[in-house]
Amino acid sequence: MRRTYILSFILVALVFIPTVCSQGGQDETSRAVAGGGVTVSGWTGKVDAREASQGMTLNSAKFAKEGDAFHIVTGPAITYWNPANKASGDYTVSAKFREPKFMNLNTHPHPYGILIGGNDLGTDQQSYLYCAAYGDGKFIVRGFGPAPFQMNGRGTPDPAVNKAAVGQPVEQEIAMSVKGDKVTCSINKKDVWTGAKSDLVMAGKLKSTDGVYGLRSAHNTEVFVTGLKKTKN
Repeated sequence: MRRTYILSFILVALVFIPTVCSQGGQDETSRAVAGGGVTVSGWTGKVDAREASQGMTLNSAKFAKEGDAFHIVTGPAITYWNPANKASGDYTVSAKFREPKFMNLNTHPHPYGILIGGNDLGTDQQSYLYCAAYGDGKFIVRGFGPAPFQMNGRGTPDPAVNKAAVGQPVEQEIAMSVKGDKVTCSINKKDVWTGAKSDLVMAGKLKSTDGVYGLRSAHNTEVFVTGLKKTKN
């Protein structure tokens, strides 16, 4: 009887363990944002599958327009895009990101950045590649195809990536380029990562480097994005 009681207690305790998300080997609970949702015309988004399975939705994060900036507050890790924003062939997609108070919503650095090559977005077969910066001087290149895949581990330090003390503002200029058989991420005008297109466009990774471009934010982040644009290379 005592053994049965202990087992039942353990099972109940496991049910009520809070959902956490891992970023760079660290765990932190995602917190839904009050007054969330997508309020910018033409834009939509998708919460990462793991967090969606725990009840997180687009309304658990905020995507709004404030002046000339997109104001993103998460919530769950999420991608945002406008289906009209497409790029093909050789191109560069760039934007500026400002974290008003580094780590104001989290206990460790979380990244934000640009996604390219978006295909079947919003479905369980979506594929895309993104490059994102952390306010502690690291960056990450990662994709979904539809399962996640890493291209540079879980965060690589580079002197080009700006750093800030906790609570201080930090800005990054991020660009992703496709030219010939190369895909490149640059941060603050320095190429920090380059990969071969043949290593990206394959089963389990990207369907193509042609596709929709947009924005990516990890969980529990706040960032203002300005100047999102596409240029031909």
